[in-house]
Amino acid sequence: MALKLPSFGSAGSAPELMPQGRLAGPMPWVIAIMVALTVIAAAAGLALSNTARNAADALSGGVTVQVVEANPVERNRQAEAAAKALRATPGVTTAEIVPQEEVERLIEPWLGARVGDGQIPVPALVDVRMREAVTGETLGALRRQVRQVAPAARVDAQSSWLKPVFGAIDSLQWLALALVALLGMALAAAVLLAVRTSLGTNRETIEIVHLLGGTDAQIARVFQRAVGFDAAGGGAVGLALGLVVVLFLGQRFGGLEAGLVQSGALGWIDWVLLALVPIAGLVLAMLTARITVLRALRKML
Repeated sequence: MALKLPSFGSAGSAPELMPQGRLAGPMPWVIAIMVALTVIAAAAGLALSNTARNAADALSGGVTVQVVEANPVERNRQAEAAAKALRATPGVTTAEIVPQEEVERLIEPWLGARVGDGQIPVPALVDVRMREAVTGETLGALRRQVRQVAPAARVDAQSSWLKPVFGAIDSLQWLALALVALLGMALAAAVLLAVRTSLGTNRETIEIVHLLGGTDAQIARVFQRAVGFDAAGGGAVGLALGLVVVLFLGQRFGGLEAGLVQSGALGWIDWVLLALVPIAGLVLAMLTARITVLRALRKML
């Protein structure tokens, strides 16, 4: 950001202190990198938020009944009795026995192919859906009712199984938010250093501008406009790079076909928020430039 000797075209016009760089120099590319990383971090945070919210909504009214019994005939009898009792319970919308083949398919990756040969007893599962979110009181009442007809049954809220997962997701959300904040601070620091360097290099020119009647606000406006041009160009490039990475990662994760992963898909509001990242970077860069110049000029002259 090199200054040149000012020239006044008309009374009251701002002096031209800094030629437009046309995206030359390192500043636009530094801003582009910061914006791209911010877009990626923000997209990760939004996806994690969607995952946690959708999973919590899906599991809030879910209850699973496990009948742990070695005798397959007794196991099936207790599972059917538990399902029948639950269907007659107020507040329960559905209570369906999970087919044994599906249960074996779900646990086969952990226990191997021996699951279906009868050597390893597999519990019977009853999938229960409630009209409202499951509370501790509701869960206790269901346990007492089910154990009257199925002594080997265990009743658990589905959301309790994923508490460690939700805790990890919360930690990753805070990490994404911290990264966005740190990247914003890094962008502001980069602008501050560039402006201070330009001010030191062009100190004599700025003194001449003051002698010719230029004000601190006019000088700050020139720096602000030049930094804004760099931030706009770099922000556009950074947004494009960030969106390419986000779309690529989204396609790869979508190929996993996992319910928990697919629930984190970005909505249109999320895309709008990502599009606002370079605008926020532009405002932050221009504000940093203006404050830096005005504070430096007060000390300089």
